[in-house]
Amino acid sequence: MSGAALAVEIVVVFFLALFLLHRYGDFRKQQRMVLFGTLLAWYLCFLIVFILPLDVTTTIYNQCLIDHPRTPPKPTVPAANHSHANASTPPSDGSAALCYEPWSYIPDGIMPVFWRVVYWTSQCLTWLLLPFMQSYARSGGFSITGKIKTALIENAIYYGTYLLLFSSLLIYVAVHPEWHLTWSQLQTIGITAANTWGLFLLVLLLGYGLVEIPRSYWTAARHGHLLVKTYFKASKLMTEKADAEENLEDVMEEVRKVSESIKYNHPLRKCVDTILRKCPVEYQEKMGRNMDDYEDFDDKQNTYPSERSLVKLHKQVIYAVQRHNRTQVQWQILLQEALHLEDVAKNENSSCHQFVHSFPPPDPPGWFGRYVYTPTIEWYWECLLKRWFHRLLSVVLTLFSVAVVWSECTFFSTAPVLSLFAVFIQLAERDYNYLYIQMACFVTIFFLCTCVYSTVFRIRVFNYYYLAPHHQTDAYSLQFSGMLFCRLTPPLCLNFLGLIHMDSAISHQQKAPTAYTSIMGSMRVLSFIANGFYIYYPMLIVLLCVATYFSLGTRCLNLLGFQQFMGDSEMTSDLIDEGKELIRREKRKRQRAEDGENRRREWKERYGNQRDEFRNRISHEMKETNYSDAVPPASARQAKFSRGGARAERDRVELLQDAEALDFNADIPNEDPLDPEANRHTGGRYLSMSSSRIFDDV
Repeated sequence: MSGAALAVEIVVVFFLALFLLHRYGDFRKQQRMVLFGTLLAWYLCFLIVFILPLDVTTTIYNQCLIDHPRTPPKPTVPAANHSHANASTPPSDGSAALCYEPWSYIPDGIMPVFWRVVYWTSQCLTWLLLPFMQSYARSGGFSITGKIKTALIENAIYYGTYLLLFSSLLIYVAVHPEWHLTWSQLQTIGITAANTWGLFLLVLLLGYGLVEIPRSYWTAARHGHLLVKTYFKASKLMTEKADAEENLEDVMEEVRKVSESIKYNHPLRKCVDTILRKCPVEYQEKMGRNMDDYEDFDDKQNTYPSERSLVKLHKQVIYAVQRHNRTQVQWQILLQEALHLEDVAKNENSSCHQFVHSFPPPDPPGWFGRYVYTPTIEWYWECLLKRWFHRLLSVVLTLFSVAVVWSECTFFSTAPVLSLFAVFIQLAERDYNYLYIQMACFVTIFFLCTCVYSTVFRIRVFNYYYLAPHHQTDAYSLQFSGMLFCRLTPPLCLNFLGLIHMDSAISHQQKAPTAYTSIMGSMRVLSFIANGFYIYYPMLIVLLCVATYFSLGTRCLNLLGFQQFMGDSEMTSDLIDEGKELIRREKRKRQRAEDGENRRREWKERYGNQRDEFRNRISHEMKETNYSDAVPPASARQAKFSRGGARAERDRVELLQDAEALDFNADIPNEDPLDPEANRHTGGRYLSMSSSRIFDDV
């Protein structure tokens, strides 16, 4: 089993990262570079989280080998007074009995190389590549060279700040001859600086998630509260949706003006065509009908937009279209959620114990819906069991949150051991129960990551950063989330190792270090950070949890003018009423569409057979009539050919003579009375002005 657990987790984590990227990104429309960079960042961060418990068990096994060294058996000389059984019994090896190899043991030399590759790749992504790729993806340039130039200009200040700090550090070390820093110590200083920045942000996000996640599951058990909050979201989303539509209309009007001014043979026409391909299909068709490509451009008479203005317009089009599509999809999802919650509220008082939907699902139910998740099972789950499941889960998560807060405030105490997670790990370490150690480590670090990562997925910085599910996240937000993950995961894992007293820099215990902490270097280079900031700063998590519990951040945003859901606010009540009316309006619209579809279906079922029989009878009669008319007499055939010859001769004569202007108001006399075709209207003459013998053929 050596290395098998590591290989399995590497594959599983890859598919987990791929699944999340598919949920938030769009594989068909977004650039391959954006998808690859985000996938690599998420994958490396998830690898650190999933592989760290294996590193802990391997370190405990190595510590056991140090505490119980294997001693070679001493040769024994059989004595005369000893029995044969006593002489043949070999001495027992104490280390072999105590330190048995765990099932997930990773051989020496693999983990240090693995952590070094994963850590430094993630740091290069978050500090160098992803910021550049962000600017490249957001750029409105029409060529690769133009996008690279724009990205370099936008990141000049960003990279210049890093270069200035690094140069200042080198100068400071050079002017102090008593400091003899090696390359490994410089690496440790850089790692410490990155982890310090990550820990500062980590405590903020963790303090919010430790309270908000248990509370969200508790409120999910209250269907009435959840429905009212959905009405509030519907009102805000409708406002955003209308704003996005108005913004798209304004941008499309600018594109139309540019498209009409720059014709097909203009040098910048290729740029305009690139912009048009990013527009919605209905706007492309509208602009194509109103454009005349046969008009040449004239530089002397018209003023044309510059390439820089087209780049800016291209960027605006990408943003406006993506925002419009996102709000449309989110509105449909929120509408479906509101209708489902209303159905749950109606079915709670049902006596038949069968869940009835207001609108049938668009897709027919599969075998799972027909045989397993029946309407009766759905009623018991939605109206009875789901509520208690959410409450039980909320209680369990609350206990975990309390344990994390207590351990964050007491993990520096080693005698006595006050951290709850350190107590659990040390109890399992006495019996060398590696499976329990791995499960305890995985559950703990998974809960910490859930609190931090869920906050990253929930927060929204206006329209600058927003992770929207159902393939509606833009490239900038995807890469920004990858940067946050790469900066938050290393300090999160170091904090976890401190909670279980596996980090000697914090616990000050002489134990074998894990392979993960060995690549971080010794914190003695910056002792004031290891003995001060890393120990006392996590205690601020108590204040952040209290502030989150009393919704201080929500109240501050509400005072600043950003409408937030607050039960005691008059503005919230107005938005709830508005959202309820919007949902009711959409429900009536969907009901009318469904009624119309049912009426068409009933009409087709009732009168469809009669209509088919009538059409068959008419087609049969028309075939018989056509057959009787298809065999004319010989005189008629001769007249037909003679009339055609006379008409062709007359057409040739008219082409040779000068044609006069036609008067559409005058009656043209019949020049050839023998030609019955002369009674019909000729070229340039309306049908309503023909001779009075229109109905002669009837």
